[in-house]
Parts: sequence; C-alpha cells; structure tokens
Amino acid sequence: MAPLHPVLAPLVEWARNNPSPHPRELGYAQVRDQHLATSLATEASPPAVAEVWDTTLPTRDGAIQVRVYKPLEPTSSAIGIYCHGGGFVMGTLDSYDGLARRLAVACGLTLVSVDYRLAPEHPFPAGLHDVLDVTTHIAHHPESVNAAPGPLVLFGDSAGGCLVAVAAQELAGHCDIAAQVLMYPTLGPEILTESAHRFGTGYFLELDHLTYHYSQYLGSASHADPRVSPLLANDLTGVAPAVIVVAEFDPLRDEAVHYAGLLTHFGVDVELWEAEGMVHSFLKLGGLVPEALEELHDLGRHVREFVTRHL
Repeated sequence: MAPLHPVLAPLVEWARNNPSPHPRELGYAQVRDQHLATSLATEASPPAVAEVWDTTLPTRDGAIQVRVYKPLEPTSSAIGIYCHGGGFVMGTLDSYDGLARRLAVACGLTLVSVDYRLAPEHPFPAGLHDVLDVTTHIAHHPESVNAAPGPLVLFGDSAGGCLVAVAAQELAGHCDIAAQVLMYPTLGPEILTESAHRFGTGYFLELDHLTYHYSQYLGSASHADPRVSPLLANDLTGVAPAVIVVAEFDPLRDEAVHYAGLLTHFGVDVELWEAEGMVHSFLKLGGLVPEALEELHDLGRHVREFVTRHL
C-alpha cells in the first residue's frame, strides 16, 4: 500500500482530532451550507468552457433543473449525464460545478449535470426517478440540451455513482449507453468490507454519517432492493461497459472493487482505476492536491479512449 498523499496526511490528522458534528445534530439546511462551503474551499479554479447554462427537463413528477456544459474543444460525439455526490442529501449543482466543468473539459463532451431531488424531503425513489427520466429524455431528445444525437456516457461520484449504476441496470437495452463512469461509488447501506473497517473513521468520509444519510434516503424502502444496493442485482448481462474509479484510502473502495468483479462475471467490460494515496472524493480536492487535477485529466483521456472502443 502506498502512503497517504503528503498533503492529505496532516489534513486527515487534523480531521481526526477535530471531528465534524454528526448530521443529526445540525439539520440538513446547515449540512448543505457546510458542504457547499467546503466544496468551494477545496476546488481549484474552474477551467474555461465554451458555454454553461441552466434549463429544465421533464420527469414523471414534474420538471427539474439541469446544468449543461459545452467544452471549448469537443472531441466526442457522446453526451455525458452527470449525477453528483453528497450522500443523497446534500449535493447541489453549485457544490459540484467545478467537478462537472472538469469532466466536460477532460472528456471533451457536452455534459448535463442533474439536480435530482434530495432526501429527506424526497426519499427513494424520487432522486432515482429523476435520473432515469432525464437520461431517457436526453436519449430521445438530445436537442433539448443543444446536442446532436449520440450515445450516452453516465458519470456519477459517490452517491451519484450509486444512481448511475442503477440507471445503467434499469436502462440496459432501452437507451444507447456507451459507458458508465463510477467514481468512488457507494453501492448500498450495508458497508461491511475490509476497507470500511480500516478507513471508516478519520479519512474524510465518516461511515456513521453516510449510514445516517442512507436512513434518510431509504424512507420505507428496503436496503435489499437492488435499486438501493446495486451490488445485489441478480443479472447484469447487457449493462453498459464501466470505468470504475477507487481511492486507496476510501472506506468505499472494496465494494466498488466487488462491483467491478460482479460486472465482469456477467460479461461486462470493466476497467478499474485506483488512485494511490487518495481519499474519498479526491477529484474535488484539486485546490489542495494538484495531483488530483492530473488524475482527472488522465481519467478524461482514458474515458475518451474507452468510449471510442465501445461506440
């Protein structure tokens, strides 16, 4: 195992000695404000894009907001659909704006960031329905985001990775999905792996916080529902090829590796990308760790090549 990145090591030590309040003590308005402030403080200056605008797209429960990014130098005919992280409860278009811009630029494609509904106000399956409906709409009406017809690439980090994994399962055979890109995804509330045991406290992602977020997201749903825990799917035959990104010091690392193995078992082409010395959500830490920007640049190149092979 590589050592923790030298910039991250003192930050991890400080976080261990100064634990953040449990979300149950704060309320989600404050949790979301803190999440946005942290995102803005740790992101590097955003890259330039040709255009960015907000619009709305229809879903079964009414229109929701999306943000569309057009890179200066598009290199792919694919359309990206991005689902942000935030534990199903606290991510926003603004708190993930920097990462969305970088994905659009690095991958050279039009990227649509989805402002799916959050728990606890809108528990499962509201957010998932938003992702499924927006993806289906764009697949059939790419002009609604000023894009030419083309295959889809689904991107999701952390909780968004879970939504993308489920969407790729649910929409297999119904939409032209060239690839799914899962960045350090959470894949269910039953987190019992070795990496969870080793890194579940003091490495930026506190598993007891994530477990609480899951309890707010689930509502009356069962954790055994494959739409909550995509690792429990019975058959992944025909699911879109996957690029799965894991961080070495992430409590969610092992379950993502297990999911890569499950996809492979069902004949899905999978490439597993491990970032040595990194923690959960490292791709949003470019303002602190320059190597995170290099990782994202390399990931973009890799995704472009991976998608080209599957077009």
